[in-house]
Amino acid sequence: MSPHLSIWRWHLTMATSILHRVTGVGLYLGGLIVAAWAVSLASGPEAYAGFKALLGSPLGLLVMLGMTLSAFYHLGNGVRHLVWDLGHGLDVKTATASGITVFAFTIVATAAAWGVAYMVGAL
Repeated sequence: MSPHLSIWRWHLTMATSILHRVTGVGLYLGGLIVAAWAVSLASGPEAYAGFKALLGSPLGLLVMLGMTLSAFYHLGNGVRHLVWDLGHGLDVKTATASGITVFAFTIVATAAAWGVAYMVGAL
């Protein structure tokens, strides 16, 4: 175990950094879902119907919710990092506030995306 984990006090920016890495890995794994979608689509109506049934199951919807949360979190935190790369928002108070903003954006954007999906009949 890295010694820094026992030395540093946990704070929001540390958690957002770790979560950014975790969501990045999750999005790579989500690429496998996209590949399975393409293969099932190319394999014919029966395969595609099976894929839709799997994603429409409670477990499939939970995975897709997680992917949506991951995508919006990674997007918001990526923009935050771009702002940091420009040299802005690096003080502790602003960095903490921007982390809270990223979490709020993630929740609102995910709710909006799922709300639209529900309204158009995709759920």
